Amino acid sequence: MENKKIYVVDDDPEIGVLLQAYLSKNGFEVACAIDGISFLDAIAQDSSFDLVVLDIMLPDIDGFEVCRRLRTFSQVPVIMLTANSDETDRIIGLEIGADDYLAKPFNPRELLARIKAILRRSNLVEPETNEGRYYQFAGFQLDTTCRELVDSTGKKVLINGSDYELLSLFLQSPGDTLSREAIAGSTRGREAAPLDRFVDMHVSRLRNVLAEDAKNPAIIKTVRGKGYVLTVPVEQSNVAVF
Repeated sequence: MENKKIYVVDDDPEIGVLLQAYLSKNGFEVACAIDGISFLDAIAQDSSFDLVVLDIMLPDIDGFEVCRRLRTFSQVPVIMLTANSDETDRIIGLEIGADDYLAKPFNPRELLARIKAILRRSNLVEPETNEGRYYQFAGFQLDTTCRELVDSTGKKVLINGSDYELLSLFLQSPGDTLSREAIAGSTRGREAAPLDRFVDMHVSRLRNVLAEDAKNPAIIKTVRGKGYVLTVPVEQSNVAVF
């Protein structure tokens, strides 16, 4: 199997060299950039990268702006690095489309584990079922083969890998209340920490993708103290409806 390609964006050359050596040793092809603009220019020309490790603190535009611009043309998974112990950076990163975050200083082995977990989930082959490849729900259709979401007019709705995984999880269990722990285990491959708001922010981001009213969501509802539930009917078929 061809080696996966990782792009590391960090203004500290020592970190770039360290991660390039460590990830290369573990079977990845690695490219590095020390600022946001050069990275965006490079990945716009070469979209074959499988994952981006993106520092927030960059000399030109910050990692948040890089992620925002990246999401206008690519859904490549992003792990954000933050030196801020405050939860705010992590929340903002998740809101704008990052798939995971890691606080500095970090152990390269933990970063490697998170990279592998994201790539493993993003490369999962959807199981064949008797019901078919398409899910139809609430005026949307999810194609589990192409991993694409469209609305009732057939217009493609941008959805990144982690949001696709979360939506798939809900569609496979309509009417069932999914706990935060179950969601974290399925979408991140590890338990949610007591004060970790990742799951809540991830659900909020998915609601935005589905154009939900934040104050009164109709598709994914909160079950206070228990988790979240998909409340709309779901149909599955081998024929595209939209």
